Amino acid sequence: MSNDINLKIKGVAEQIYKKIKKKEQPNLDVPLRSLSNVSYDDNEGYFKLLGKKKTRTLTASTIKTFAQSLRMMVLSKQLVESKDLATKREVYYVSKNWGDAKFNDQPESDSTMDDVEAMLLAQREKMGFVPEEDGGAVTGKLKIIEKDIETGKTNTVDCTKFVSGAYNIPNQVEDLEFQTDAKFILAIETAGMFQRLVKHKYWEKANCLLVSLKGVPSRACRRFIRRLSDEHNLPVYVFTDCDFYGFMNIYRTLKVGSGNAAHINKFFCVPKAQFIGLTPQDIIDYKLPTHKLKDVDIKRGKDAMKNDPFVHHHKEWQKAIKQLNDMKVRAEQQALAVGGLNFVMDKYLPDKLKNHKTWLP
Repeated sequence: MSNDINLKIKGVAEQIYKKIKKKEQPNLDVPLRSLSNVSYDDNEGYFKLLGKKKTRTLTASTIKTFAQSLRMMVLSKQLVESKDLATKREVYYVSKNWGDAKFNDQPESDSTMDDVEAMLLAQREKMGFVPEEDGGAVTGKLKIIEKDIETGKTNTVDCTKFVSGAYNIPNQVEDLEFQTDAKFILAIETAGMFQRLVKHKYWEKANCLLVSLKGVPSRACRRFIRRLSDEHNLPVYVFTDCDFYGFMNIYRTLKVGSGNAAHINKFFCVPKAQFIGLTPQDIIDYKLPTHKLKDVDIKRGKDAMKNDPFVHHHKEWQKAIKQLNDMKVRAEQQALAVGGLNFVMDKYLPDKLKNHKTWLP
């Protein structure tokens, strides 16, 4: 894989060199990373890039951004050749040695990294760049075989042996191997709900794996779930709050990806995912306490109806979004405690798992 990255970087460098030799202005073509440049096909199961690109031509006004892109590729080449890695935060500080090409803040560095990743159509993890945060947590009937790349030695982690905790998903998951006889994966939005289900060993009762998403799932978490789902043919059920953040930012990102990362969605999305979290109808059926929708929430829902290809494809989601906007309220997972602290395990989840008509696609 390191050779593939090097070849891609070399190809970009040669193209720039040839243009300079011809006394032409070199340029870099970067796919436009937004919902306006993706399509969604249910058969493929993820947001796919269309052909829109932004061209970064070397001019007096673009010297800095052009140089930053090239320096980012040089750093990637060095990392893959030395089999090293750098966190996104470290990359920002490394750039302080780049003279006038240094980044002024990390969002600027992160955006350039994303552009280079999209330009090379490669996963940044394989380019030597990793995030600061871990990839969530997992527990249940699962054995994870970790391999030390340098020594070749393996270590097997039995997730059923954790007394009160869980296995923290690392930010690089490609070298992990899995053994499980679980029936499904339950991906949970909040750490609090995850902890309750872990505390009472819901995974044992339901014969499932519990994954804590910790909000919007990291790329490592999505890749981890995707590999588990594919390699062991496991359905994935996603349990979030009833709000547009849970619907679109968390669930939709997990299932089909995002516009910003459309160039790598096919590796990280989980097409088998289905939504069994709180719905507007659940608020009514279970008489759940609610909070009023804020203006930012309402805007998020309207934007989804207007711009999101996934929502456009599924009438069920259009109906749910309209219903929640009309109700002007939202509900949290923890609201299920109104029926008792363990209502979620004794009643809600069993009901959901039995009645597929309450699920959303």
